[in-house]
Amino acid sequence: MGSVLGTGALRAHLIEARLAGTIATTREKSLARYRLFAARDPRALLGLDPERDWPLSEVLRLMGRKCGVSADPAHTSGPDVIDPDRTVAALDGFAERVATAAGRRAPVLIGTGHPHRLLEFYAALADALSSAGCTVLTPAYGARVDIATRFGVRPCTLEYVRGVALMRETGVRGAPGAGGVHTHSPLPVRTALAAAADAAGPLPGLVIGDHGWVCGAGQLGFEAIGLADTDDPAPFVGQAEGRVSVVVPLDDAVRAADYRPLARYVLNRSGLSR
Repeated sequence: MGSVLGTGALRAHLIEARLAGTIATTREKSLARYRLFAARDPRALLGLDPERDWPLSEVLRLMGRKCGVSADPAHTSGPDVIDPDRTVAALDGFAERVATAAGRRAPVLIGTGHPHRLLEFYAALADALSSAGCTVLTPAYGARVDIATRFGVRPCTLEYVRGVALMRETGVRGAPGAGGVHTHSPLPVRTALAAAADAAGPLPGLVIGDHGWVCGAGQLGFEAIGLADTDDPAPFVGQAEGRVSVVVPLDDAVRAADYRPLARYVLNRSGLSR
């Protein structure tokens, strides 16, 4: 995993890699998603069923508090900005939850809708939690899930790579990222949790992920922690309403290698570094 960064070095890395600070996600894209969320469009809810209305103005204020983006509705263009100090603080909270799960040897379920970018980050957590005595669950392995994409509904397969669930286009094999589907859907986590319940096996004490994995699990009452970009307000609303424990604000689509220092930091802070 390499050397562990201190808080100052981690903050510098976040800015240099554009995980925080000025990021690639545009204000236009974020505002469009905030409007969809305010209208309760399922594409933006990610499996969350908000307890109350969230008009655009309140979504903006929340994202300003949680991420550091501008809460000014007149700011309508340009790159988004994430406060790196908020990212570091959220990573600390994320690490605390990981440490608690490890201390209890709780079963964990880990899944991602960003297999090309975040697989290695989550796989490092899966390896460490397994070594700490946690069961890394793999329910519904090989199950078919029909996922809505921009090309229409496509049949996909729920698979696990190094303990991390991902969706793969049916019939595609090869390297871990080959055929991996970028999805916001909560259907994969619902499928996995339903299979675990039907098998009367252990249910997760903690779900770790992004997009529909964290929102879908939190909506069903499972403790969930995850990562989210500025154009995905649902996890932050889930946190505000008490159904998601921790959300780390960061750009979720930079180079996969740039998440390695974050994994090292989390494992160090949680006492799971080897």
